[in-house]
Amino acid sequence: MKLINKFWGDFKETFTILNNYTLMHLLNNAIDAIEEGVGNQSSTPQIRIHAEVIDLNMVKIAIADNGTGIEESLRSHLFDPFFTTKSVGKGSGLGLSISHQIIVQKHRGNITYTSSVGQGAEFAIKIPIEQSEP
Repeated sequence: MKLINKFWGDFKETFTILNNYTLMHLLNNAIDAIEEGVGNQSSTPQIRIHAEVIDLNMVKIAIADNGTGIEESLRSHLFDPFFTTKSVGKGSGLGLSISHQIIVQKHRGNITYTSSVGQGAEFAIKIPIEQSEP
């Protein structure tokens, strides 16, 4: 598996704010998607991490994979508590739900995704660089 990391030192504080749980969960999901697709791909399994400032006080962090992608019928439930596509014992169904809460409620950001079945998925987090107190 190839990991392409385009982090810049300027974002270190923002990543700390974001919470390790959220980033690790998204990375774990990307790894799981790639592992599911091993043998069905003609390209090298790959995870891409990219961060950029998108306006004066907003950073976008994207984690993309070239795994199995997300089926259309599942997409409306991705952020629902206890929803999982993983086998019993592999996932709790809480990762994306809790990540969504952390990003939206705690950091006043948003999380979106794009996906093509058989080609992979990308989750993008946008959060303010400067966090104000609630």
